[in-house]
Amino acid sequence: MAEHRQLQQAALLDAARVLLAEGGREALSFGALAARTGLARSSVYEYFRSKSELVEALCTVDLPLWAAEVEAGMAVRDSAVERIEAYVRGQVSLATDPLHRAVVAVAEYELDDAARARIRAAHAGLTAMVVSTLEDLGHDRPGVAASLLQGVVEAAVRQAERIRGEDAAGAQAVREIADTAVRFALDGLRPADRGGERPAGGPAGSRARSGRGER
Repeated sequence: MAEHRQLQQAALLDAARVLLAEGGREALSFGALAARTGLARSSVYEYFRSKSELVEALCTVDLPLWAAEVEAGMAVRDSAVERIEAYVRGQVSLATDPLHRAVVAVAEYELDDAARARIRAAHAGLTAMVVSTLEDLGHDRPGVAASLLQGVVEAAVRQAERIRGEDAAGAQAVREIADTAVRFALDGLRPADRGGERPAGGPAGSRARSGRGER
């Protein structure tokens, strides 16, 4: 009985993925799930009491898998700089996946703050990997730097999500967004010099204003 229930829940989640990929957030309903899986609509409620519960189950399964993809891309890189680049590019690439887009969109609409916090906790491994990488780069406060880095990534992802075309021009636009985000992240993540006056590699104008670099 327990195995049957698990199989049926998995079938419902698979059906939810198809509905989201094909029609977006508006396509996901218990009636549509019932039609696609051959269950009575009332039977769907035996597995998920609400749409929010269904969405949380979907996110709990899928988002850690996507995070693991990004982790795997980082793990094969040799240097800390390359791992940060892989972190940025991996997440921007996910933003172009129709299913990822749809799951994130429905999660934002359906889930409350507590549910989002539970899902974020599932990303602990990826977060730890980023913090460790920033420690390798020499940051004294890698947790703060990781939060700022994620802000850059999320901004890039929002831009990539606006690129609806899947043709060559759309792919090129996404690559340019990723390139820009990588440059922005790596320039901004250089640790401050020992004097703490400015980031290494900062704008030349800052040297002039500080009186250094002038003769």
